[in-house]
Amino acid sequence: MTQTNLRTGLYSTHLSLGARMVPFGGWDMPVQYSGILAEVKAVRTAAGLFDVSHMGRLYISGRDSTAFLDWMLTAAASTLRAGRARYCLICNERGGVIDDTIFYRLAEQEYLLIPNAGNCLAVLAWFEDWIGRKFRSGVAIDDRTMRTGLMALQGPRAVRLMDQACQLEDGHTPSSLRPFAWGRGTLQGKPVFMGRTGYTGEDGFELVTDSQDTEFVWKTLMELGALPCGLGARDVLRLEAGLPLHGHEIDPETTPIEAGLERFVRQEGEYLGAGPLQRQMREGVARKLVGLSLPGRSAPRAGYPILDHGQEVGRITSGSYSPTLDTSIAMGYVLVRCAALGQVLEVDIRGRPAQAQVTQLPFYTRPKQGS
Repeated sequence: MTQTNLRTGLYSTHLSLGARMVPFGGWDMPVQYSGILAEVKAVRTAAGLFDVSHMGRLYISGRDSTAFLDWMLTAAASTLRAGRARYCLICNERGGVIDDTIFYRLAEQEYLLIPNAGNCLAVLAWFEDWIGRKFRSGVAIDDRTMRTGLMALQGPRAVRLMDQACQLEDGHTPSSLRPFAWGRGTLQGKPVFMGRTGYTGEDGFELVTDSQDTEFVWKTLMELGALPCGLGARDVLRLEAGLPLHGHEIDPETTPIEAGLERFVRQEGEYLGAGPLQRQMREGVARKLVGLSLPGRSAPRAGYPILDHGQEVGRITSGSYSPTLDTSIAMGYVLVRCAALGQVLEVDIRGRPAQAQVTQLPFYTRPKQGS
């Protein structure tokens, strides 16, 4: 950690809970509290609580805000109803991924967009550049990242905890919200914005609070039974759920089509990167992101070569031991001819070849309610 890193409003709280802090995306963040295995188990079986205040909160408004986001994003803002949220990509002209994001339509011409921590300034600069080029004076961006907090409550008991603590403005409980819907309400008197979204493969909510209320909300959810969780557990959980991480599975040199995210890309219409992306959807790509499963706990790490009969055919982008599945899992890019489900490849783990099988993504899917 260095003094140049930013700190969330929960920094002192993390220290008091014994968290191990690490630099991440320009912030000092907790990597673990009670331990990664215990934290992963809490999210898969009960409720885990994450400080994700390092991620951006960009409020976009103005008469051209919908047209602006239609141009900037791979998913259409114009077809999103107020009260709903959508996942998509922010791409450059070549179709490479600047960031992935969830955006919420707050009103007819008002949106909340959540960039990743390390990309927030780049996204803001990219947006402002295009406002100057194409949408001058018709779009305003209010960066409230430093004036608000952001937490994620995730797990099969998360909805029950939210219903205990919160009420929506319309008098309903948070459980009335559908996935990828949002609502405003109060948590024991404190105003909160809650989106039924997350990054773990579990049900749950992401909560935006005023900065002065963040610690109160965090401690209230802990008292109700949520276990604090750090970045280590978050990375294992998102990998089990087959979710991409910017800088690993997606980056400015990689397209959503290569990453298997074509369902979040419009097949028609004009937007940044539309030409290359729509061409790839028609003609195919040379490489593809795949899931790999390996027996045991010797998980491959990012950058390890993927081999087919001794020849390198790709590289690992993320890998970990999965405590939920009790096996090692990884994602990586391989030549399309090596991407068939069930195909057996090898991963070079520090000079030792380990057999790996191409596996359906996601590795883990949460059980249906009632099962």
